[in-house]
Amino acid sequence: MIKDVIVSRDSSAMPNGSGAAAILSAGIGSLAVAVFSVAADKSSAVKNLFVFYKPTGALSGETTVAVLLWLTVWAILNWRWRNRSVSLSRINITALVLLGLGVLLTFPPLGDLF
Repeated sequence: MIKDVIVSRDSSAMPNGSGAAAILSAGIGSLAVAVFSVAADKSSAVKNLFVFYKPTGALSGETTVAVLLWLTVWAILNWRWRNRSVSLSRINITALVLLGLGVLLTFPPLGDLF
């Protein structure tokens, strides 16, 4: 999938890979928060793993791990795409789909289906 989004390595074109990496990683991070939230709601073992700060409960771990995942994905994609031009339309659509799934999973009636 990653190879499909690379448009060119032409040095005359302004590379947009770093921006694309930021956009896609934001979508992945958004979905991660939702997945971690649903997992913590459904499993007491996962919930206990995510308790980093007792007053906030599992939310502290869910968001911390999701932010770490987001930053890691951003760094890796930026490293791979920094000098490349990629298809921003495909990246934007993918990121919006991931963001939409993240929002839907945090909506209790849908999150409770899992």
